[in-house]
Amino acid sequence: MSAPTSSERQDPPIYQVSLQPHRSFGWRGLSVVLGIAGFGLALPLIGLARTQAAWGMLPFLLATLLALYFALKRNYTDARLRETLSLWPDCIRVVRYETDGRILEWSANPYWVTVRLHENARIEKYLTLRGNGREIELGAFLSPWEREAVHDELETALARLRNVQR
Repeated sequence: MSAPTSSERQDPPIYQVSLQPHRSFGWRGLSVVLGIAGFGLALPLIGLARTQAAWGMLPFLLATLLALYFALKRNYTDARLRETLSLWPDCIRVVRYETDGRILEWSANPYWVTVRLHENARIEKYLTLRGNGREIELGAFLSPWEREAVHDELETALARLRNVQR
């Protein structure tokens, strides 16, 4: 018989952390940035008012403002990504909520899971979990010092759990 899934469990996890990218501002901040950029882009048009050059520049300034809007909107949408790690005595589970709505899950027996902080990887202080025949990344969107903090917390929780099980 396998361990129950996290949605079926009645007991709270002994360790749980939810990870998500830093979001510097919300929709209101996006509006402020676009307003400031729009004002800044309109400044050159003031000196060229009532000339043909102003009409020639206008499409490029509007395209720049539109490109900034789409870039900021994409950044905001990408910040919906999150990962939840839950640890019980018989199961460790990572649930990743993708920006497109997909939900990816990984689980393993915590006694056999190894946590690695790769120092010389493509991403600085790249954090992975290995268990149940797979290796998954954890918190790739976090800063290096945040990944290091998660690594230390998770190592401590796993060590405490393994000492209790002995």
